[in-house]
Amino acid sequence: MLNPVIEPTKMLLSLDAPETTLALVGGKGTNLAKLAQAGFPVPRAFLVTTAAYRCFVAANDLETWLLEQVCQTQTDDPTALEAVSEQIRPRFAAGVLPPTLAQEVAAAYAGMGSPPVAVRSSATAEDLPNFSFAGQQDTYLNVVGEAALLEAVVRCWSSLWTARAIGYRSRNQIPHDQVALAVVVQEMVQSEAAGVLFTVNPLSGKRTETVIEATLGLGEALVSGQVEPDQYVVETASGRILSKTLGAKAVAIHSRAGGGVVTTTAEAAQRQALPDAEIRELATLGRRVADLYQAPQDIEWAWADGQLYLLQTRPITSLYPTPPGVEAEPLEVFFSLGAVQGMLDPITPLGRDLLTIVGACGFGGAFGFNNTLATQTVLYTAGERLWARVTPLLRNRIGRRLLHTFAGVADAGIGQALAQVEAGPDWSAAGWPRRSSLGHVTLFLRRVLPVMAFSLLRPERSRQVFQRQLNRIVEQFAAQAATATTLSARLALIEQALVPLLTFLFPQAVGRLAPGILMLNRMNVLAHLAWREDDVQRRRILEIARGLPHNVTTEMDLALWATAQQIRSDPVALAHVQQHDAAELALQTSAGELPSTAQAALDAFLHRYGMRGVAEIDLGRARWREDPTQVMQTVQSYLQIDDPTQAPDAVFRRGETVAQQLIADLQAGLRRQPRGVLMAYLAGWVAQRFRALAGLRESPKFFIIQLLGIVRQGLLESGAELARQNVIERPDDLFFLHLNELKGLAAGYAIDWKALVVERRTLYEREKLRRQLPRLLLSDGRAFYDGVRATAPLREGVLVGTPVSPGVVEGTVRVVFDPHAAQLAPGEILVCPGTDPAWTPLFLAAGGLVMEVGGLMTHGSVVAREYGIPAVVGVHEATSRLQSGQRIRVDGSSGEIVLLDSNGASAA
Repeated sequence: MLNPVIEPTKMLLSLDAPETTLALVGGKGTNLAKLAQAGFPVPRAFLVTTAAYRCFVAANDLETWLLEQVCQTQTDDPTALEAVSEQIRPRFAAGVLPPTLAQEVAAAYAGMGSPPVAVRSSATAEDLPNFSFAGQQDTYLNVVGEAALLEAVVRCWSSLWTARAIGYRSRNQIPHDQVALAVVVQEMVQSEAAGVLFTVNPLSGKRTETVIEATLGLGEALVSGQVEPDQYVVETASGRILSKTLGAKAVAIHSRAGGGVVTTTAEAAQRQALPDAEIRELATLGRRVADLYQAPQDIEWAWADGQLYLLQTRPITSLYPTPPGVEAEPLEVFFSLGAVQGMLDPITPLGRDLLTIVGACGFGGAFGFNNTLATQTVLYTAGERLWARVTPLLRNRIGRRLLHTFAGVADAGIGQALAQVEAGPDWSAAGWPRRSSLGHVTLFLRRVLPVMAFSLLRPERSRQVFQRQLNRIVEQFAAQAATATTLSARLALIEQALVPLLTFLFPQAVGRLAPGILMLNRMNVLAHLAWREDDVQRRRILEIARGLPHNVTTEMDLALWATAQQIRSDPVALAHVQQHDAAELALQTSAGELPSTAQAALDAFLHRYGMRGVAEIDLGRARWREDPTQVMQTVQSYLQIDDPTQAPDAVFRRGETVAQQLIADLQAGLRRQPRGVLMAYLAGWVAQRFRALAGLRESPKFFIIQLLGIVRQGLLESGAELARQNVIERPDDLFFLHLNELKGLAAGYAIDWKALVVERRTLYEREKLRRQLPRLLLSDGRAFYDGVRATAPLREGVLVGTPVSPGVVEGTVRVVFDPHAAQLAPGEILVCPGTDPAWTPLFLAAGGLVMEVGGLMTHGSVVAREYGIPAVVGVHEATSRLQSGQRIRVDGSSGEIVLLDSNGASAA
């Protein structure tokens, strides 16, 4: 079938026109033209462009009025959205189509021979990566005649303003004034069977499987959810049909003579909608389409008179991407670095490079690996986030045990997902490590074991030595950075100085942290001996971690509390901080314009901790010294705490007392057991080492953040100079380039750096909209999102996670995604995706903590225990299942979260 010959104008285009861009013909039109131009079997069609839509809107004076109506609407209110849509759409129906435009459409339709057509909406913001506009705008089937066609085109235009389309754009922050609608006029395929094809399995995410859904008649019955279709699963590479499930297909839609469609009902469960040969042929077409787009596709298809047709294609936006360059088979396993760090945002390109240098190159050096950014095979990018490849560990028995132990304390959800993978039929049993691997482990142990022995024998002395080492290294690195005044010199410092420092740090840190964790495990064993029959007492063992000394994150939070108290002590400073907005106070802090007491207190705090910030493991994220808004919000929250018994320093001291009393109780319980005196002495010895060393858990990260802070400061100076030279727009544009690209920029390569940064920033902002992230990702596309799963059926109104800080609290939920935008009221229960150290100042005001990710030893859990805040982590979709203002009970001992009614009773 030949497409109609159309003289290219801004109003109409044929499928083979080179001007078929997203801005002119929308997502559906662009994709259809791309398929047609690549030689795929696409029905004849022409495209009514967005220029025609704008011409109609302008001719009927609609544009300003449309935006006024939408801007005045509360877009999170479904009733309000319906009401504004009901105002808008009649104005389109009453509009007059400009005569020239009507004539062009009529001529193109006549050029096709005036057949029955499908008229499909094609918006400029639809079918984009990360956005799925399926069903947001209208489609009209079997439109017959010129008058009906013109009416259908206008109705499509008006569907840009349905309630669901307005709401969808608002939720995804797509500006209403930047979208327009094109229309695809496509010859109807009077199909015997039709349906959809997914070039990956949309349920499991497996990239190795194609899934076809098919029904009898037109595909509308399937896409509108009126029919139970057949489902065929095909092995994509071979074309082998893996399974066939025949649906009832009790509803069928067919074209009606004279226009429109008719629905019939008849049971067809025993009839296969599409023959096997066509299933295989269609799967092959799907693979070719996915290859064309280099992305998984959702394709609508039809079968008529022995011929398959592709009606439209769009990217599958619901799937999490896999790391580029990694084949689906053999199977590779990746876990989310962000989930372990409590940081689920995307990471800037340079931030990913620096973290790779830290992890794969620096820490890898401690095992004797000579990794570089180009050669390392540990950290991979998917969805602008970092993923650790753990396949080699899972493939050997020792590594598997270590990985499961790590998952148990880092995020129990990861451990459960790993167990699912290992139980699958496509996973081979773990063997013994290769000799070469054992050599690397032996080298690492030779570096670590002496430090462990020293730490166990003299824990306080070991801690002091470690702290002096870290301080000396930071001073030396800062001195080196001060002499690096060009971009080239600063980049060289990153590669030449960072890696050796981190190679030294890793065994030193592990040699001190491992004994602390081992001591906690021993405490659990001793607690079971002392309190065999008392489950409540055994659960209290985590309280030994309350008031833990030498934790730099806790010290930071208490320092900020002390800063607030200094401000409270000065009536002028107190009134000023209470009367001004946090953002304004932040500007005054940076300008040195606060009252003297407040300025001096905050300057001292930022001098010590100003290199910290939200998502601080990403070099590209702003630090507190650049924007102290969050610091000021937290200070304002602290100033609301008037009860001296709830003062964080008092709570911390009580925690120390509780921990020491629990140790004494444990020793007393052990003395009643056989060999009691010896066991009680052992408990004291173990507890003393745990409390001396466990607080160091935050020190390595604090050390790395100090180094990254120095690096960032230098790069911002280089960025400011490049912005003055008009090479980039703003200083922090540098963080949206990779390290090798920055070398090219420093060398003077003539590239449009501004355009590249805009592209990267757009992708970054798009990825920030992702609310749910997998904990575990497989190379074949399977993704594991779930948090901790209950081992027994749950009561209604109960959520479950991993208990990490004992105690029970009832309070009001406060869901927070960005601590910059949160000012927690004292006693509120903080519910968030995850936390890094920059979140923890909020803990001093919080009554409890609920997180979607995390485990026993993640940042939030450690600090929550030290403050005695009941905490539960690993709660799947907590930020969507709980709403701000709800009353809940958090049990940090059992891991249960109970929804309460207004009277405090269980809502179950």
